[in-house]
Amino acid sequence: MIQSIQTLGTFVRVILAAVWLCALALPVTGQNTPDDAPIVDETESEAFKAPVIVDGDTLFHLRGSSALPAPERAENVQDKIVEVAEASDATEVSITFEGSEFGIRIYADGVQVSIVTDADAELEQMDLNVISVLHGDAIKQSIEGYRANRTEQARVSGAIEALGWTLGFALFVVVILWLHRRIRRRTLVFVQRYLKDVETATAKSVQAEAIAALIRYGLNFVLLAVFFLGFYYFLSFVLLAFAETRYFAQLLLTYLTQPVLQIAKGVISYIPNLIMLGLIAWITLYVIKGMRVFFDAVEAGTFDLGDFEKHWVNPTFNIARVVVVLIALVFAVPYIPGSDSAAFQGLTILVGAMLSLGANSVVSNMLAGLFVIYRRSTSIGDRIQIGDHIGDVVRIKLMETHLKSIKNELISIPNAQLMNSDVVNFSKKTDGSGLLLHTTVGIGYEEPSEKVEAMLIEAAHRTKGIKAKPEPFVLWTALADYAINYQINGYTTRGSSIPKIRSDLHRNIVDVFNENNVQIMTPSYMADPPEPKIPAEAWDGHLAHEIHEDADKS
Repeated sequence: MIQSIQTLGTFVRVILAAVWLCALALPVTGQNTPDDAPIVDETESEAFKAPVIVDGDTLFHLRGSSALPAPERAENVQDKIVEVAEASDATEVSITFEGSEFGIRIYADGVQVSIVTDADAELEQMDLNVISVLHGDAIKQSIEGYRANRTEQARVSGAIEALGWTLGFALFVVVILWLHRRIRRRTLVFVQRYLKDVETATAKSVQAEAIAALIRYGLNFVLLAVFFLGFYYFLSFVLLAFAETRYFAQLLLTYLTQPVLQIAKGVISYIPNLIMLGLIAWITLYVIKGMRVFFDAVEAGTFDLGDFEKHWVNPTFNIARVVVVLIALVFAVPYIPGSDSAAFQGLTILVGAMLSLGANSVVSNMLAGLFVIYRRSTSIGDRIQIGDHIGDVVRIKLMETHLKSIKNELISIPNAQLMNSDVVNFSKKTDGSGLLLHTTVGIGYEEPSEKVEAMLIEAAHRTKGIKAKPEPFVLWTALADYAINYQINGYTTRGSSIPKIRSDLHRNIVDVFNENNVQIMTPSYMADPPEPKIPAEAWDGHLAHEIHEDADKS
């Protein structure tokens, strides 16, 4: 009798399923179109339905009411399923149906497990008989699975599976520790072998050990993330091996796997953009290398660009490289993840505002640096004077210029100040004569002017670094209260040695005047003697050293 009832129930389920499929396949007269379909309140549906979960598997959803909330009703069905499953060890479960005024009751092994109501059918948008059959099948499979998972054979199989996962995790930990130790040993060797040029390029400001520490930190962080993922999945799979903990295992897998899968899908969907970014980067590097070859050829003299000076090569290359990189960034921004988001745009506006408000002096110095480089008034190696500072230009940077003073001091001058100040360049040649070095002495009115001029020219001739051609010459710069101010002028091409040349000229002037018994009046003296200080006799046209030389010859 029971067998006949089960056969009849199976036949009825097949007929109902066929009718349901036909109803879905054929158009129904009077069926609501999408425009006049009833609107379902999603908030209400979520609040009044709950899943029936057994051993971590969701069987179906039930509709609740204010008198019997959905979670409570679902929990009652879960308890009934577990009760029936634990009441017997049979491998087969008998599912029967019985109609009532409230809906269709579902019995498992003669015990009422659930009742399918019209509200449940409306929730699933299916016929009441069809949804009852589907609920019955789900209950049957759940009970059979519950019993099968708690047999001795299933527990032994779960224990073996958990042991296998444990051994695999132990091997995984050994590999992680081995990689950790290998990273510590090999990182410094790798950096010293392949990145040793970094220390040279930065004058050892960046040490190889510091680079190795950064690389080691990054690799260890990756290992730590991999270890965390491995432990998380190991714990999930061990819990999944046993029926009692399978529900928690599925929760763990859901919480981690879903974000990981989303990240993986995002990475996969981003591959075309990544390829485009790689192509842009490759083209940019190729163009920069081509520019480097061109500018190296210009520096070597292979290409003649007219008035283009060699010391412009590196600054021009750097500027061109920055321009190429900026153009590449403009093309690359649309392919960067999140570039079209409001957050990215807001961050861009914020960075632009910060730069515009806080970088006025920086921008002015950068622009001044470009003018300093290209206006040809100052080059590396020139001796210049800026205000009170005199020194040799040793470096022209984008923000500042470095001078090495004649006292071997390093002076840093902002390029904006360099642009706004008068610059005296002692190294640039305006013509073939060279620089005109000069100094002034005051000689009393009693000395013949021709004699004074001859002594000054003789002192200039004795001074190394002052050219003989063009000839040195003397200017009268002032008729002072007590003396005439004579200025000796001589040409020199040694602009970097002017302090030494001037010092030698002063010494030679003192020596020549002492040899000829002529007093240097500079700056002044207190009073004149009673006799007027005028030449006692005319100068005979000979200096003291010439007289001595004539006497020696005679």
